Amino acid sequence: MAMTPSTMLALGTPAPDFKLPDIGGKSVSLTDFRGKPMVVMFICNHCPFVKHIRAELSKLGRDYQHRGVGIAAICSNDVANYPDDSPEKMKEEARTAGYVFPYLYDESQSVAKAYRAACTPDFYLFDTEHRLVYRGQFDDSRPGNALPVSGKDLRAALDAVLSVKEVPQNQKPSIGCNIKWKTGEEPDYF
Repeated sequence: MAMTPSTMLALGTPAPDFKLPDIGGKSVSLTDFRGKPMVVMFICNHCPFVKHIRAELSKLGRDYQHRGVGIAAICSNDVANYPDDSPEKMKEEARTAGYVFPYLYDESQSVAKAYRAACTPDFYLFDTEHRLVYRGQFDDSRPGNALPVSGKDLRAALDAVLSVKEVPQNQKPSIGCNIKWKTGEEPDYF
């Protein structure tokens, strides 16, 4: 299990635009969340780091969507070499995990590159003007470290945005499996 950290995109960066199909075939874009705080997360089905937090990811979706937060999960992995991350398997995973947010498929991997995503999971929180205010870890829990999964880091950032307070600038990178890039398509930001 490789441990890859987030690239830590610069705070204040505007949210890169996207328009991707969800697991039901519906097109979802950044503009669908206009005027809302927005969480964009890069996840996949097979990563042990994502599996470790998936129940709490589902809970985070239930807790914050009804509070007006837009949430979108994106899988950008190469499904030719990692078929467990295919759209069909994404549909099964969303149902099994209880995801209430859109789970989108980035076949071209262009959205992952636009966000400078490096790992699964990788989290980005944008304010109502879609400027980056948080990027980094869900919490300190990792497979095997015996710390409880709580989502405390991302939840604290979300609560600050919803209370119109400053999000702390001291943010820890997420750690997870590297995004599975198509051969010859690896980004230049590593």
